[in-house]
Amino acid sequence: MNAKRVVVFTGAGISTESGIPDFRSPGGIWERFDPEDFTYQRLMKSPESRKKWWRVFQERGLTTEAEPNPAHLAIAELDRLGKLDCVITQNIDSLHQKAGLPDDKVFELHGNMRWVVCLNCGKRYPVEQIKARLDEGEEIPDCEACHGILKPNMVLFGEMLPEPVLKEATHRSERADLFIVIGSTLIVYPAAYMPVYALDAGAKLVIVNLSPTPVDNQATVLIRAKAGEAMPKVIQRVKEKVRAV
Repeated sequence: MNAKRVVVFTGAGISTESGIPDFRSPGGIWERFDPEDFTYQRLMKSPESRKKWWRVFQERGLTTEAEPNPAHLAIAELDRLGKLDCVITQNIDSLHQKAGLPDDKVFELHGNMRWVVCLNCGKRYPVEQIKARLDEGEEIPDCEACHGILKPNMVLFGEMLPEPVLKEATHRSERADLFIVIGSTLIVYPAAYMPVYALDAGAKLVIVNLSPTPVDNQATVLIRAKAGEAMPKVIQRVKEKVRAV
């Protein structure tokens, strides 16, 4: 592998192999609940919507004890080999960090479920602390400091992506010389622009995904396989090339 700046972009397909259903797939969260009840605007305006949100949260519909799978571990190995610039992910499960990547190499475009944040004063709470309050009977937990509205640190429908994260992810994509898409159909924007930015800047594109994407015809390598099956083989090839140098 001669690439100097490898950027990996991951979507729901990498995490389904860890037992986390895709939100939009059968068994996913939006099969059981109406997405319209969980927009940012309704969360802000409606106590009833907040109550629904926290009920979903308490039922573990959006939290997980899932563990990284071989694909996550392979990406972490790529970092240990000194080949990874960063991971840009659409996922909120933080499994890349659990696999061993440092926080500063993972750009979570849609946030994460590790923290709950007050929309008034900005105070952050570990997710376990809020879940404990729900388990004790609170229906709509609020901020202990200012009684402001609390929201999991993930991007809801109708909410803008976090600007600093989006800006840095765009910058890294534009600087990549190899861009690897894993487990994303690339249909959710603006996240799906990232491989386009990389292509426009001259990067080579590798796609590992079971279903088609809009940029398949621009990929240098296209692998129709599960991420957990393909990525360990890819990393083994990288190791062989590194040892041969």
